[in-house]
Amino acid sequence: MASYDRVILPSLVESKASHGVKDIAIDLLAGTAGGTACVYVGQPLDTVKVKMQTFPQMYSKGMIDCLLTTFRKDGIRRGLYAGTVPALVANISENATLFAAYGVCQKAVAVTTRQKVEEMSPIYHAVSGFLAGFFSSLTLCPTELVKCRLQAMRETSAISSVGGGEAPLRYIGPATLCKQILREEGFRGFFHGLSSTFAREMPGYFFFFGGYELSRYLLTPKGKTKDEIGPLRTILCGGIGGTLLWVLIFPTDVVKSRIQINRLNITLLGCLKDIIRHEGVKALYNGLGPTLIRTFPATGALFLAYEYTKKAFNSLTQNNYSIEQ
Repeated sequence: MASYDRVILPSLVESKASHGVKDIAIDLLAGTAGGTACVYVGQPLDTVKVKMQTFPQMYSKGMIDCLLTTFRKDGIRRGLYAGTVPALVANISENATLFAAYGVCQKAVAVTTRQKVEEMSPIYHAVSGFLAGFFSSLTLCPTELVKCRLQAMRETSAISSVGGGEAPLRYIGPATLCKQILREEGFRGFFHGLSSTFAREMPGYFFFFGGYELSRYLLTPKGKTKDEIGPLRTILCGGIGGTLLWVLIFPTDVVKSRIQINRLNITLLGCLKDIIRHEGVKALYNGLGPTLIRTFPATGALFLAYEYTKKAFNSLTQNNYSIEQ
């Protein structure tokens, strides 16, 4: 019996460890696929959102005016898709980290509450999302700072020019901007706005994953599991989760964008009070329209790519395991 334990128990521990590493790797790959899909679907409206949040006086006529002005002056690649490279880096790194951390946090919450991940109620998935948001913020803050500054390059140039007129715009790429930030602000400059990123991401992902899992639970047909709801319901659930996130944390996102783009040395609450005092509460929702229009297809694409990539890799690894057996 003792020799049996010596042989079997280490192999069981090794099997569980390799299974955990496999799950994290699959979540990383699935998160990467989801982040890529999210950027290409939603980048133009994300650019409009950032411009309206940060320069409301320039785009007081609304979303369509901002979209057309950006297209007319800078075109698609340098205008509507400005900052796509850092946006891809931001979304891939954020979503890979987010979904990998989410998987680990789900397991930790399941152990704490003494239940299986598959049996957890939506509130526990929401708590897992809240915890995962801490880790995703660390990868997102520097990449999103670069993305936002590239998106707002024309407006920043116009404001800094004499008399606020149109200055000849010299385009710079992500690499040049990174060198500039490093030279002028040091390495810490990449983490400008980290506290406001935490304030946005952690509660945001509580509602994001909570809304997604609750929607999956409610839309699962009788006799099926939530993994069998199909692509259309998955897109719908992703859109609901994304909408909840943005409606509830949008003011924090406005503050974050202004702190990062304008290099403000001010606290989150200080910036929030300043906006309300000088521009009113309405200014905290500048850019909400394009965000909500973008959210459904973008987060729907994210979750669709995530779930089906995860399913494909799980199926592949299970088949390989069966062959080895």
